[in-house]
Amino acid sequence: MTGQPTVRILSKIREVKQADWDRLVGAGSPFLRWDWLDSLEATGCAGERAGWLPQHLIVEKEGEIVGACPLYLKSHSMGEFVFDFEWAEYAHRTGIRYYPKILAGVPFTPVTGSRFLTDAREDRPGLIRLMGKALAGLAADHRLSSVHVNFCLEEEKEILEEIGFLPRVGLQFHWNNRGYGSFDDYLQSFRSERRNKIRHERRELEKQGIVIRALEEAELNPDHLRVMFQLYQGHVERFSYGQQYLTQEFFEELSRRFRRYLCLIFAERGSRIIAGTFNVRDGEALYGRYWGAFEEERYLHFNVCYYAAIEHSIGKGLRRFEAGSGGSFKRLRGLDPQPTYSVHYFPDERFRLAVEGHLRREREAIREKRELLLERSPLKREGGL
Repeated sequence: MTGQPTVRILSKIREVKQADWDRLVGAGSPFLRWDWLDSLEATGCAGERAGWLPQHLIVEKEGEIVGACPLYLKSHSMGEFVFDFEWAEYAHRTGIRYYPKILAGVPFTPVTGSRFLTDAREDRPGLIRLMGKALAGLAADHRLSSVHVNFCLEEEKEILEEIGFLPRVGLQFHWNNRGYGSFDDYLQSFRSERRNKIRHERRELEKQGIVIRALEEAELNPDHLRVMFQLYQGHVERFSYGQQYLTQEFFEELSRRFRRYLCLIFAERGSRIIAGTFNVRDGEALYGRYWGAFEEERYLHFNVCYYAAIEHSIGKGLRRFEAGSGGSFKRLRGLDPQPTYSVHYFPDERFRLAVEGHLRREREAIREKRELLLERSPLKREGGL
């Protein structure tokens, strides 16, 4: 296509045809698919009242959509998982209005994926630059404090750095399939002490008559999603810092529209579900999202959230299991620290310089932390026990 691209802002995902949006997503993250984003909007989880006002950016050429960016005007910093509360406090102290701000990403979802969707026939780097400059222009034109592109691809980070965005690095813990044929193969990758510990934790649940099973696609029914919502809601309510971002209606929408990407893992005693996790999967990976339990049992969390998810991933031939944000204890289960990326733009030069110095120091600290965690990994070194 040879025409000049034009940029438009949309107030809801339904202003784009599902086929057009998903064509740009291609084989990318399932969280970027039209059905996931529309389910969030249709149920009010992502909307103006929730502080997530959709402002999706699209690029058109000769009447066809060739680029898109899931975009929101944020009135707070909750549900992002790239924490900028210190930046908001600095802005307040220096007389800068921090909110609203622009966020490119998927609400409540700390999963890396493309934030700039592009037509395979087009110049992808050029479209990323075009959309990045459009975001910077929106912030300047509307006197907004900042633009944030969270959990983006490394390629996107590097391109946006070239046009003035500041890079940030975080850490998550991912399990990587090193060609394991069984769960026992995975156990053999550990040093003997940790391997025996995991076997003990698995046996303890068996002694209590607890059975864990993973359900996908045709095995799932609306009742399973209703139970999973109750588990999710109960877990949120159990902690004073918990935030319930999702509703029962959202889970019902996913049961109807998104079942092919869902994987629920339940722990059962007899015929009663006592705990479970909500996971999303594609052909490459399993993404752990939400956990909850009706009963407290020792080792239940580790077995349902990690061991069962890893065993299921091995059985399905998946390349990795992403266990979400936080929790350095995940490394004891053989999950490696992996870098995540975000980029940030500040029209105010004074604000930009302050954040730039902070990020430089933070990146070095993250680098050192990752090196230390890898050095202390419970996984065997070559030739080790």
